[in-house]
Amino acid sequence: MPEEIEVDTDKLREAIDEEIEKKSASLLRLIALTTALFAALAAIGSLLAGGTINEALALKTEAAQKQAQVSDQWAYYQAKGIKAAILTSQKELLIADGKSVPPDLDATSQRYVDEEKSISAQAHELEKVRDERDDEANRLIHRHHFYAYAVAMLQVAIALGAVAALTRKRLAWWGSSALGLLGGMLLLWAWASG
Repeated sequence: MPEEIEVDTDKLREAIDEEIEKKSASLLRLIALTTALFAALAAIGSLLAGGTINEALALKTEAAQKQAQVSDQWAYYQAKGIKAAILTSQKELLIADGKSVPPDLDATSQRYVDEEKSISAQAHELEKVRDERDDEANRLIHRHHFYAYAVAMLQVAIALGAVAALTRKRLAWWGSSALGLLGGMLLLWAWASG
């Protein structure tokens, strides 16, 4: 019987395992780097989202304060109008009764009319400021939503990166990378639009 050729399968298996480990190690390094980058972007996005919503809430609060001032001004305006109407009624009653009208009655009535104009101008100015603050707050809230979407995409990309690292599947890493890049671009767009 011919002598069989012995093949050292243990060495062959070790060589194959080393090659797999080399390829796997480079994939793991890529996954680690991209995941770390996405985590850093997610942290920046979270800070920007938090800062944006805080600023929006401060502006909404300021708009609400301006609205209270506007309401006060319009109430004051109405009070002046009521006083002017009462004086006009008094004047008409005095005239109807044939009595003399005090000389300061017309001046006081005119003062109330003039004060109404001033109060109305102040109320309109406060309304303008209120609307500006509210509009700016709404723009910031809109931008905050894009930051939040970007952070969510980056977090899913990080999770996919973990799946890719555990399974050592390039397809999962490609999915993670694509989603992370999309999240990064959305983050950049939200930041640039501000």
